[in-house]
Amino acid sequence: MADVEEKLDTDAAIAALNKALELQYRSVVQYTLTSGSLFGFEFQSLGDRFWEFARAELDDARKLVEKVTSFGGEPAIAVADARWSGDASEAVEWIIESETEAIEALREAIEPTGREGRSEALEHLMEHMILRKQDQVDFLMRARRSS
Repeated sequence: MADVEEKLDTDAAIAALNKALELQYRSVVQYTLTSGSLFGFEFQSLGDRFWEFARAELDDARKLVEKVTSFGGEPAIAVADARWSGDASEAVEWIIESETEAIEALREAIEPTGREGRSEALEHLMEHMILRKQDQVDFLMRARRSS
């Protein structure tokens, strides 16, 4: 049996997950806005890719809500501030910045985990979300390079 120090701190986990959830909601909004509002022929194919990202972000938001409620908490309903720009370069820069913040919040949600099964499950879920988000950020970083 795990020591007390190795058990999940549910209050800290709920707080960290709710912080990440507010940023996750913003991710859905940002990718949705960007998917439908890029100007110029050269950016139209990116719209579908951003829509795929928005759907993945929404799925992860649902998983975060499920995790918060399974720990006995109430899910955050606030959405972190979003931005919009019709300029593709500005939109991508803002998404990179905001997604990097969201990745860090997911990483912080790993801190209150222990060594029990639900702790390991939370840690692995956060790692999968971080990996998926980082793949998207890497895609955006490649897209913004000019050479």
